This record gives sequence, C-alpha cells and structure tokens, in this order.
Amino acid sequence: MAEPDAVPQKLRAGRIAGPKKRPHPLTLDAIEETDEEFRIGAMAALRQMETHAGLDAYSCGAIKAAFQDIVGVQFRNGATPGGSLWRRMGFSDIVTAFLAMDSYVELHEGGIVPLEWFVNMPYDKDILVRLIVKKRAGAFAYRAVRKQRTDLLTLNCMAAKLGDEYRVTMGARPGRAVLLRDDQDILADGISEASTAAFAEHAAGSIRVSGNMWGSVEYRRALAPVLVRRALLMLGEVR
Repeated sequence: MAEPDAVPQKLRAGRIAGPKKRPHPLTLDAIEETDEEFRIGAMAALRQMETHAGLDAYSCGAIKAAFQDIVGVQFRNGATPGGSLWRRMGFSDIVTAFLAMDSYVELHEGGIVPLEWFVNMPYDKDILVRLIVKKRAGAFAYRAVRKQRTDLLTLNCMAAKLGDEYRVTMGARPGRAVLLRDDQDILADGISEASTAAFAEHAAGSIRVSGNMWGSVEYRRALAPVLVRRALLMLGEVR
C-alpha cells in the first residue's frame, strides 16, 4: 500500500539528530528564491504563492492550478501554507502539490525534515518555520475533482517527473496525501496511453481510499485511476 509508515525512529518525536543551523533570518511572510531552492515562510499568503512568477514557472503552472480554487482570492490573501502544512489536512491542495516535489519543512526544534516524512509524523509542540522546495529539474501537472468550484476536494492528484523519476501524489482520499513512486518502472519508456493506463491501475490498487460526505469509497475507487491517468497525460504534454 502507498501508506508510508516507515518514519525514521529519530523523527517520531519530531526531531532530527545534529545541531540546528539557522543561516537565514525568520522571514516568515516572504518567499525567497535562489538558484537552488524556494524558501517559503510559514506566514506567507497562499495568494503570494499562487502569483509568484518563479514558483509558477518552476511548477509548470501546477501551483497556480492547485491554489486557484481554494475558496476565493480574499481567503487566499489571508490563509497561509504553515496552517495547512502543519495540520497535514487530508483535503489540502497544498500538501498534495508540494509532496510531489523535492520539498522539506523547517521546524524550530526539529530542523529540516523531508515533507514526505513530515506528513506521517505525529503532532507535537514544535513550530513550522518555512517550506523549502529544491529546484530539481522536473515537470508537474495537477488535477482535482470537486462537487463545485471552491468546494472542498473529493480527490486530487499531482503527477511529477523529477529527473528520471516519475511520481504521483494523491490527497483528499480523504486521509492525508500519499506519495507513490514508479518503483516498478511502468513509465520507464515514457508516457503513453498504455503506460499511463497501467500506472493508473497500479495506483488504484496501491492507494487506499475511504468515504465521507464529499464522495463514497466506491466513487473514489472509480475516480482514482481516471484522475491519475489524466494527470500523467497532462504531464506528458508539459514542455
């Protein structure tokens, strides 16, 4: 199953070994861009991220696509990535999108932790300082299903290619978002109708879903492979 439960023991209490390094000031409401990474303060507005030219270019428009239906512009002017990331909410567009990238969170006490690990860590009393996104060469595509625009998600999906690795994330299952890598090399020869259909069925069998008021378990089971296939086909068109 794509329910990662192997959080390293040293992280189960939200800590990592080694001294904490703080080379940057606490610019919690800013987005800093360097040649190597984006450093997004926990108190930056979602609207800042949605309209950031660097994030938009790097994500191939996927960040804008993921954020544009989160309630409305007024809400996104006040909502922050820190709130969504810390809660690790299952219906979060933000977690699903950044989990597909080479992303990390910086914790005040715990230091820098891969987002892939952080989403499975227990809650504690640490403080999330910022999100860090490495600028690894890649391409991204985001798809989501809602009952209506600005509603909470029924299911969402981000397809990515980082270097030679294909990966897919899925959220609003309705559990926390999960990351599925192409460990079976289904997409090794590239994206085609056949390979995307095969990977979509693999994803549907690997990612556990359940039901709530936004969609039954049966609906999500039927929807999951369709959404993965469409996201991968969109990824194949990204240049």
